Amino acid sequence: MVAAICLAIVMATLAGAVYALTRAGVEAEVSASLSLPDALRTTDAGFKSVTAPRQFAFPEDHGPHPDYALEWWYFTGNLDTHDSRHFGYELTFFRVGITSGEFDRTSDWAARQMYTAHFALTDVQDEDFYAFERYSRDALGLAGAASSPTTPFRVWLEDWSVAATGDDTLPMRLYAASAGVGIDLTLRDGKGVVLNGEGGLSRKGFSHGEASYYYSLTRLPTDGTITLNGQTFAVSGLSWLDREWSSTQLSTEHEGWDWFSMQLSDGRDIMYGVLRPHDVNGRALHLGTVIETDGSYASIDGKHIRLDVLDWWESPNGGTYPSRWRFRMSDDGSASDPSGDSLDIVITPYISDQELDTIVRYWEGAVRIEGTSASEPISGSGYVELTGYAD
Repeated sequence: MVAAICLAIVMATLAGAVYALTRAGVEAEVSASLSLPDALRTTDAGFKSVTAPRQFAFPEDHGPHPDYALEWWYFTGNLDTHDSRHFGYELTFFRVGITSGEFDRTSDWAARQMYTAHFALTDVQDEDFYAFERYSRDALGLAGAASSPTTPFRVWLEDWSVAATGDDTLPMRLYAASAGVGIDLTLRDGKGVVLNGEGGLSRKGFSHGEASYYYSLTRLPTDGTITLNGQTFAVSGLSWLDREWSSTQLSTEHEGWDWFSMQLSDGRDIMYGVLRPHDVNGRALHLGTVIETDGSYASIDGKHIRLDVLDWWESPNGGTYPSRWRFRMSDDGSASDPSGDSLDIVITPYISDQELDTIVRYWEGAVRIEGTSASEPISGSGYVELTGYAD
């Protein structure tokens, strides 16, 4: 998720300035007037890099990794009421390390981490999109994350939270509310953990260390309530969790990212992303995973995929985003002429305007899927993230 990486980079530069001030004995709030060059000069560089595959351990890896600078817990889902009114939601928590190594500040206000969270709701019937953003530090219990054999999984920022409801990580409860818009959802166990890329190491560039650790839970049965404009709706459907952590930004070769999560009616799930080069002569970077109905999975790459943009949407805030796609995946490695046993689908936003106008502006929205698999009809829902298109 490049939007997450871009946001984390901005937050990291601000965090560096905060740390410099707290080292000087000044407890400071982040100021929007902070200059980027000043922030970059004060960023601590002692965090670990992602350079080799690791052995994942759960439940610990559901929790924070403070030795790495950037981390996020990313939830999306498509939900319906009993009479088929459709909603999409996003709830994402970002952690950004302020400093690595020893920390000698003793004030209750002192913090080693900064947190931000995004909450968005798509109301398909009324074609409305609501998005909210919060920030805090991991001081005074305002924000944080935890998960261990003795500590139940929890991530929170003020009263927005995701937390295990028992001793196991799942089921978990998601809660967020702002300005009369809210979700209160329970996510249950689905297919299990998917390690994306090379056993969980996901390349984000062509140079050493341009990578993240990346795993997913791609099909989490979900039920609960959505609150909107004084009404409460009972809903059910499927959610998706992405988890990533690293210490590096994107390669300078790439200007943005198109990322797709797809939950298909035949029980398969697909994650696919492409990092776009700055010009036509640059190198795109593809990543993807196909998750079968039984939870087994395999990586895919660009030679198996053809993605064509069918429509565009012009943002009133500036910039033009792709807004409809044809996605073809072949089994024989030839995406230019998919065979009869290939997947051939059209991905369409439920509504066009699902742009988050946050500290980093990006498009993140619920999509519907229709097409064929092995010449048989197939459908589904998912989420798409688009960065690098805003003016």
